[in-house]
Amino acid sequence: MSPQQPSCVSCQRTQEEIPLLALLFQNKMYHICPQHLPVLIHNPQMLVGKLPGAEGLTPAEHHD
Repeated sequence: MSPQQPSCVSCQRTQEEIPLLALLFQNKMYHICPQHLPVLIHNPQMLVGKLPGAEGLTPAEHHD
């Protein structure tokens, strides 16, 4: 069995489909695509159930 190919925690697209950024969280490696990086920063609650521990993340403050 081959190892699972990295994919975005939000949309599950792989590096064959879209560039992926590596994300180290709670000593585990995850990946996220550039399209969903703003979700991680501004709406991490949308990743609950997709990224273990996301329920403990707080959104970035806006300084407009």
